[in-house]
Amino acid sequence: MDYHREQWTFPAHPLVFNGHLQSVLGIHWPYQYRPYQAQQHKIQLDDGDCLVIHEDQPDQATDTQPIVLLNHGLGGCHLSTYMCRVAERLVERGYRVFRMDMRGCGAGEGLAKLPTHCGRSADIASVLHYIAELYPEAATDLVAFSMGGTQTLNMLAEAGEMRVGNLERSLVICPPIDLAAVERHFHTLLGTRYDKFFVKILWKQTLARWKCFPEVAPDEMPRRPRRIREIDELIIAPSGGFRSADHYYEQASPGPKLEAIRHPVTIFSSEDDPVVPVDSLLKYPHSSSVDIFTTPHGGHLGFLAARNGDENFRWLDWRIIDWLQDQPQNENADSSKAIITNSV
Repeated sequence: MDYHREQWTFPAHPLVFNGHLQSVLGIHWPYQYRPYQAQQHKIQLDDGDCLVIHEDQPDQATDTQPIVLLNHGLGGCHLSTYMCRVAERLVERGYRVFRMDMRGCGAGEGLAKLPTHCGRSADIASVLHYIAELYPEAATDLVAFSMGGTQTLNMLAEAGEMRVGNLERSLVICPPIDLAAVERHFHTLLGTRYDKFFVKILWKQTLARWKCFPEVAPDEMPRRPRRIREIDELIIAPSGGFRSADHYYEQASPGPKLEAIRHPVTIFSSEDDPVVPVDSLLKYPHSSSVDIFTTPHGGHLGFLAARNGDENFRWLDWRIIDWLQDQPQNENADSSKAIITNSV
């Protein structure tokens, strides 16, 4: 990575001193949205479902304008605060931005019978091919958050040497690498809070999907799940062709596949992430196309910083811009040197 080391040292805000506060305030800190002006595109998937992407473009955009595709995390959509913030920053800098709604999320609610999950890598590939058909002369970079990063890593591993649309590089932020490890973490005292948070969102999405498509609903309504593992066992595994939740975790975890990745990708995580244990990221070998960057603090998609020369305290937004503007100097660098850990 050709990043300026001082820029990629995260100076945590002194009043937001742990990963939990970083994560919670990162989501809930007030943000003034600009009026929605994106153009919506519906993409038909091979299994009959549809998903929606939202195109934001700068003034006087051309067909060769550089493109960034944003993919959200579990329970998010195109209106998630990090999706809106980053899209606005990038459009201001001349990028054409597509914000992706996973199946059944955001504007895609009511368009998909099947739920999204970490193994839906083909959905991202479909979006990239669609964008390449719209703008065949424009290069595309991909920035994916949390579960969107998991899908991205699975897609890259499955693609091997094959080009996916006009994709050039990918940046995945706080991605679950080992799904079983995340599920075990949700049994800890701190993890239980996040487990309940995601269950609430996913169960609401499930009920809405069953209402739109009663033919996929069970004959007898099950009790409300209390753990995300129950949702994975009851809904995700059978709808995705997995034998069980454990089979889903095994097949959809990108960690064991990192050595198969041939497209340039940067994985960026926080060591105090209260949702995704960073240990599960660092234990897997990876190819020379994979850069892994960790910082001691920041939580899960939080990264609320002290004063450091950025325009505001949303440190992650500016690092995404840095990453887009920098180009790797040596794509074939020795993978043993590809893990960078910054200390404050």
